[in-house]
Amino acid sequence: MGKRANGEGSVFPYKDGWAGYVWVTTPEGKRTRKWAYGKTREETHEKWLKLHELAGKGPVPTRHPTVAAYLIRWLAEVIKPNREPTTYVAYEPLVRLYIIPGLGKKRLDKLTVRDVQAWLNSLTTLCTCCDQKKDHKRPESKRRCCSKGQCCKGYPSRSTIAGIRRVLRSALGHALREELISKNVAALATLPSASKTKKKRQHTAWTVDEARRFLEHLRVVDDPLYAAYVLILVLGLRRGEVLGLAWDCVDLGGEQLWISRQLTRVSGQLLHRETTKTEDSTASLPLLGLCVSALRHRRRVQDDARKEAGEKWKDSDLVFTTRNGTPIEPRNFNRAFEAHCRKAGVPRIRVHDTRHTCASLLAALDVHPRVAMRILRHSQISMTMDVYTQIPSAETRKALDRLNQRLDGDG
Repeated sequence: MGKRANGEGSVFPYKDGWAGYVWVTTPEGKRTRKWAYGKTREETHEKWLKLHELAGKGPVPTRHPTVAAYLIRWLAEVIKPNREPTTYVAYEPLVRLYIIPGLGKKRLDKLTVRDVQAWLNSLTTLCTCCDQKKDHKRPESKRRCCSKGQCCKGYPSRSTIAGIRRVLRSALGHALREELISKNVAALATLPSASKTKKKRQHTAWTVDEARRFLEHLRVVDDPLYAAYVLILVLGLRRGEVLGLAWDCVDLGGEQLWISRQLTRVSGQLLHRETTKTEDSTASLPLLGLCVSALRHRRRVQDDARKEAGEKWKDSDLVFTTRNGTPIEPRNFNRAFEAHCRKAGVPRIRVHDTRHTCASLLAALDVHPRVAMRILRHSQISMTMDVYTQIPSAETRKALDRLNQRLDGDG
């Protein structure tokens, strides 16, 4: 075997090869041995030297969890107790449905950039319906695609893939701070382009004329939440922002409002929470004429409901409530919106998609781009101008004039 080199005292023959160890301090502060193995003395000595170098730089982990085990602990010990409930609810499905099935079996410290890149690339052609057996979970009478061997090609969008990588990058960033890994391989991977074969949504926004028809239908049926729909269409408010809007954040005289809270249901609990994250999000939004008249009408409707409810009324200061003053369930708002879409004879879109219609309305109303930028809460004026240049001005302005004449007199 020959004489050992100076300083190599911990490398020795072991079974059919060689072994060596270095005394290290673990991230938990425990002093223990870290082993290196190889088929030859030279191979083992090289590993031993690298291990010795690591031990000199700081704590060295001796146990390495799988990606799945680490992510489960990260969600439970880092995200759930320290972040907003909505953050945990957003992260957990991405971890459970995408990251763990794709990378969960790999050892955390052995995960490479190539592993992550290959996995990200595969997501662009991964039918989530097939992979997660969504169609199989439907009642037999309602199964229509993947369970019958007819793949619906429900590929993740590029934004979904970006969100998945963002979650993995955040998790590995924490593992890096815990000194469990030496680099964040997710941050080094490239986000792939969305699959060209991905199906596009049939309708993602209304025209101004369709928005007018929708609001006119609400006036005909005298819907008590008429003002809520005006705000999501004209100001582009999100569902949670509308349902969480309080009267102390509305200044009808000064024609402005502030978005500081939102109403969301998280893990079975209805939360009315602060939503501001940046200085821009605390800035006031200008109330256009349609919004002012609609909110004044809403105040009268709510006053009548309060008188009719009597002792059953629950004070909350919310602008939009049930007939007894309680907060409106977000899912019920979605259902009501879909029902009104059908009755008004307009394409069915998501409540969130109305933000695209908001941009069209503002452009057709000749609202100054800088004001529209505030309302749409764009980070760059170029985003706003892109929307404006896509609007056929003559036709759109004509439709909005009719909308303004029919709705602005509601005060």
